Amino acid sequence: MKNRLIIVEGLPCSGKSTASAFAADTLKVDGRRVLFADEGSCEHPADYEFHGFITDDELAQLTDDERIQITMCGEKKCGGYVVPLSRFYGKLFDMLLQRKIYDFLPWEREMSLMLDKWREFCESSNENVTYVFNCVMLQNPMCETMMRFGFDEQRSAEYIGMIADAVKPMCPLVIYLKNSDPAASVKKAAAEREGWLDGVIDYHVNGAYGKSIGAQGFDGYIACLEERQRRELRILQQLNVESLVIDDPQNDWDEAYDRIKKAII
Repeated sequence: MKNRLIIVEGLPCSGKSTASAFAADTLKVDGRRVLFADEGSCEHPADYEFHGFITDDELAQLTDDERIQITMCGEKKCGGYVVPLSRFYGKLFDMLLQRKIYDFLPWEREMSLMLDKWREFCESSNENVTYVFNCVMLQNPMCETMMRFGFDEQRSAEYIGMIADAVKPMCPLVIYLKNSDPAASVKKAAAEREGWLDGVIDYHVNGAYGKSIGAQGFDGYIACLEERQRRELRILQQLNVESLVIDDPQNDWDEAYDRIKKAII
């Protein structure tokens, strides 16, 4: 089996969900067993989207009932518990939301949790299944290392390289959808996603990288994205993984689909 892991990457609104769904469907038609996990999946086998982390010390301060709920729903990790936030509500949910892995944890703990998750995924993966993901090897790590923490490109590359090393036995293929006009793509998507644009602008301009360049408003958000794409493409060239870069797939999806199909079949 050529590639047991296929990951579609690119900026927001570049077509990652569309392309990854096409890849999964193409593999199924070819007779392959496929596990497709789209961006934002709460039960992602290699990611902790919408999960929180509570330390053993923090857990000890809760009531007996709260501790039981967390230990029953959670997974013991790194001196605490990883918990799916979707299984909680009320006061306990509000408390755990403030411990969301991608938004509130210190970097060293987050990195340890995420790398453990990748290694466990690779070790437990089914050799007869092809896994199709999007955004988890470049986008999510770059949103954390670059946008949230303001790390330089080398540090981002080192972390992403560790992820690539963790899944090397699966012969991963990264399909990158390069976007030459992210502003136009974002504006188009924003018209269809009420309230989405304000949230992503706030996240980017108020993160460590956005603040470092004085980013403001929509133009500042786009400047963040453009630099992220430049870094991602350079990092992708350095990774010890097979890759395919497709320029502006939204201009000709038929051609993009054809290139994806040739790469994965």
